[in-house]
Amino acid sequence: MSLTAKKWLTYLIAIPLMAASTAFFGCISLVCGLWDKSGRQQHAVANAWARSLLLITLSPVTLIDEHHLRTHRVAVYASNHLSYMDTPVLFARLPFQFRILAKQSLWKIPFVGWYLNRSGQVPIDQKSGRSAIAGLLRGVKTLQAGLPLVIFPEGGRSESGQLQSMVSGAAFMAIKAQVPMVPVALIGTYELLPIHTYHLSPRPLKVVIGDPILTEGLTTKDAEALTQQVRDAITRMYFTHSRPTP
Repeated sequence: MSLTAKKWLTYLIAIPLMAASTAFFGCISLVCGLWDKSGRQQHAVANAWARSLLLITLSPVTLIDEHHLRTHRVAVYASNHLSYMDTPVLFARLPFQFRILAKQSLWKIPFVGWYLNRSGQVPIDQKSGRSAIAGLLRGVKTLQAGLPLVIFPEGGRSESGQLQSMVSGAAFMAIKAQVPMVPVALIGTYELLPIHTYHLSPRPLKVVIGDPILTEGLTTKDAEALTQQVRDAITRMYFTHSRPTP
């Protein structure tokens, strides 16, 4: 299919359907948030919303090495960040309730900020060192309360589809809470919806779960080394599972 045809199909069909789905499930989630302080119902709504987007984009997702999720449920799940579709993919395929560490600027958006706050997501202000530390400590409390945390340590979507350098905030939280870090590799989302574009290229996607990396006995001085270990694991998984099947 030509690029022009993809653009027209995206603008005429996919984007309107995705917007309608987001509005529909967003309204349901806002209503649930009036009484659901645990975030369980809102997470279930987010799961349904995410699945609807993947259905609209004709992009099925395969979860690989799911058994790693059963070993240590409460953990920091560190993923590469390729596309706006990364978050829906994780909401659709991770089989448990979790929280996301997100940019504090999202909390300033009407209704979105209220939803994020009511559903227990964790804000972080990357522009201020003191505020960033406060956000990381909120993440630690979330982990200590028994909720897994999902984070994109690269801090933003990749411009090229290649793995970027990672900041050590995720490792800091895992070490402070003494929970494992689990590397997660997303494959195919960059090709589905690259940064700076809005036309879709439907394709099968993959979520690869790596071996949990334990943090017992580590201190915050080990955060940089742990971050590099996670990055190396994501890189290996990405290139291993990106290869075409013979």
